Amino acid sequence: MIISIQAQFGVTCQCAQRCDNRSAVAAGDPFELVGDGELGVVCVHGFTGTPYEMRFLGDQLGRAGFTVHGLRLPGHGTRLSDLDLTTWTDWAAAVEDAFDTMRMLCGRVAIVGQSLGGLLALHLASQRPEVAAVASLAAPIWLDGLGGRVAKWAASGALKLATLPKLRGSDVRDRSVRDANPSYDKIPVRALGELAKFMMVAEAALPQITQPVLVLHAKRDHTAPVACATRIAERTRAVRVRILERSYHLISTDVERDIVAAEVIQFLRRHAMAKPSRPIGDLACAT
Repeated sequence: MIISIQAQFGVTCQCAQRCDNRSAVAAGDPFELVGDGELGVVCVHGFTGTPYEMRFLGDQLGRAGFTVHGLRLPGHGTRLSDLDLTTWTDWAAAVEDAFDTMRMLCGRVAIVGQSLGGLLALHLASQRPEVAAVASLAAPIWLDGLGGRVAKWAASGALKLATLPKLRGSDVRDRSVRDANPSYDKIPVRALGELAKFMMVAEAALPQITQPVLVLHAKRDHTAPVACATRIAERTRAVRVRILERSYHLISTDVERDIVAAEVIQFLRRHAMAKPSRPIGDLACAT
């Protein structure tokens, strides 16, 4: 298993045991953690972000015995101009490639995604019934207010600016995480238009999902309206929904990250390790 995951994903740490050596991987780099091979988990970060957003959760999944890969989406974690050259189909293809690679290593594979990563996870599940389960963390299927209008203008080509500033940085309450997060400090307008297009594509695909779905979202999310969680849960017949009280958008790494990790681990153990019996319309909701 160790040789296989190094060959497939390029693990930087050569430890003979499951690796939780954070210094072996730079903050924004992809990461890989070796588990027992029964269940693999692909972790997908958000728009303009990096695998840093998923690293804490990935570490907890690794300690729980899962094999984990945190990929870096095309155009992310390099140069802003690289992101402006990508399309939503590039992001979706990268997640599917990571899923197929993980399937060569593990008997079953689940996808966990934050924000855009959650949309990509849901979209892949709608196309690939082999996905064992999906955890959607703060996924946006629309944007409210000025952000929503700007995204629509970007998608239509009406917005002539090349980039937009992130006026308040990452939408995360934990200041230390916000300071350490190596995400882009600007948003390429063309790429924002691709996000707007993909939100519509992903929403239309939600009813096609038959796998178990976990939906986590924060009440104080300033990026993705919390009502998105309800829409996703209803259209996918999610097995569990939890709305967090204190976090902002990046719930995988924010002040309630321990709760998020515990929810995801419990969900995967219950629903991804073996085919669950799942009555239609079974929607559990917690706050």
